Amino acid sequence: MRTLTRTSFILALLQATAGLAAEAPAQSGLWAALRDGRHVALVRHATAPGVGDPENFRVEDCSTQRNLSKAGRRQAQAIGERFRANGIARAAVYSSQWCRCLDTARLLGLGEVMPFAGLNSFFRDSGREAASSDAVRALAVRESRPGRALVLVTHQVNITALSGVYPAPGEIVVMRVEGTTLQAAGSLPGGAAN
Repeated sequence: MRTLTRTSFILALLQATAGLAAEAPAQSGLWAALRDGRHVALVRHATAPGVGDPENFRVEDCSTQRNLSKAGRRQAQAIGERFRANGIARAAVYSSQWCRCLDTARLLGLGEVMPFAGLNSFFRDSGREAASSDAVRALAVRESRPGRALVLVTHQVNITALSGVYPAPGEIVVMRVEGTTLQAAGSLPGGAAN
């Protein structure tokens, strides 16, 4: 019985290792795609405990919003380190006007952060989904160019509407710019908040 348990453990370990080995080239390809300037990184803001925003939410007052936790701030810095470790030290960075997104974008340390209303959450107003998605697609088409990375920090609902992916906090969804459209190319884990 003990041999069977060891054998099962070794097989499970080999399967997990094979999965990681297969994931590495795919991630490498996505980072290369972001460096080429024909792809866009949609980054979900780092960990901010809770869901939605309080009833008294005001975009110009961070004290009325869900904000990054200490772990979320560390997570955002770690995501920026992942960009740099993969050859992206500078990028054009746009962000939702929500404080948790602006803070995430700034903590990435990839360059000046430009607030962009089209990246604002429509969690409470799904009627804004189409206009918001159109604005983000237009921004991506206008701002993507060879040799320059483009990073857009936004919210889960916005990313899901554009890509069909339900990203975790800090997850990076890579979108290919094709003419006037965006196509999901894959996603990169943003790292756990700790």
